[in-house]
Amino acid sequence: MHSQPVDPPRLTIAILTFNEERLIGRCLESAAFADEVVVVDSGSTDKTVEVARSYGAKVFVHPDWRGFAVQRNRLLSYCTGDFVFFLDADEVISPAFQRELQAVVAADDRRAVWCVRWQLVAFGRVLPRTMSKTCVVRLFPRCLIDHFEGVVHEEASLTQSGVPRRMMRELLVHYTNPDVATSLAKMVQYAMLGACKRKASGKRGGVLRGLAAGGVAFTRHYVIRLGFLGGGAGFLYCLFKALESFFRYAALRYDYETLSDDVQRRNG
Repeated sequence: MHSQPVDPPRLTIAILTFNEERLIGRCLESAAFADEVVVVDSGSTDKTVEVARSYGAKVFVHPDWRGFAVQRNRLLSYCTGDFVFFLDADEVISPAFQRELQAVVAADDRRAVWCVRWQLVAFGRVLPRTMSKTCVVRLFPRCLIDHFEGVVHEEASLTQSGVPRRMMRELLVHYTNPDVATSLAKMVQYAMLGACKRKASGKRGGVLRGLAAGGVAFTRHYVIRLGFLGGGAGFLYCLFKALESFFRYAALRYDYETLSDDVQRRNG
């Protein structure tokens, strides 16, 4: 008796968007190899939704903003693949990353999750690989994700404890900080969300704490992670990181009573 053929595992690439018409086409083009691409839009006022649909993505609009964890949970609810890879609108999957991602999915290991690191591109320049040390879990077997929680940099709550985290070797291309105007808006959004998160943890802010945090952030990115090798673009990127750290603690002190997590940050 012949055994029934087993269907290969399916991959869903899931993307949150909000006014991303300049970026979403490049992002979706790089994700076209997936079995399913799902987009949840937060009420864009530009052509993000139309562009996403033109690339064949399944698009769902939820303009009633209730935080990033809620929006990502909505995104997750539409995903039907055996594996889900979360991609941001300002990120691009390179051919090398695609090959590795497809190989991981084909291996069909549903007992682990996978982390990514970034190749940063800021102000039109590729920054040194040493600039991005952050590891973020992006690839999940669908059966392991229960829900997302958190104000900023929301995290997945898994259905099992002790799940091993494995690292993708290739870097995900991240077009962060394309220009000064966008960087200023992004810095404000992250600073306010970070302040809100620290308020919820009972922490206090102030100018001196902000100066200390900003100084540490600049030193870490510009000196230790070799941001100075990125020229002017590297300096600007590190400066915005430092300013974000400073204003996070300044807002925690001077905007304490009005802090709220309803700031719609860009997905990057």
